[in-house]
Amino acid sequence: MSLTSAATLATLDRTGPRRITDLAAVEGITQPAMTALVRAMEESGLVERRGDASDKRVTLVCLTEAGASYVRTRRQAGVHAFERLIGELTDDEVEALVAALPALNHLGELESQDHEGPKQ
Repeated sequence: MSLTSAATLATLDRTGPRRITDLAAVEGITQPAMTALVRAMEESGLVERRGDASDKRVTLVCLTEAGASYVRTRRQAGVHAFERLIGELTDDEVEALVAALPALNHLGELESQDHEGPKQ
């Protein structure tokens, strides 16, 4: 799976259903490229398109259970990789990481706000 596909699935997991134009803006690709990406992920069973109950003209891209499962599995693999690596650090290095967590969390929040774009 491409990084853009994985990032799009993660965005849908984090923010919920989105328009293709919104996803394209968030992921930094063109709308036609996102349309092709969504089509491929739809054919793989990772996403589906649904109408927007509040605006019948709008189609939203939604994660399927298979897509949500993929995101969870990928995140868990990352957690395991970090656990293994952190286990190789010295106590002082672990303490430094713990002390940095509030700043790292704030950076993550800022990055998320910056890249989420308009919610639908």
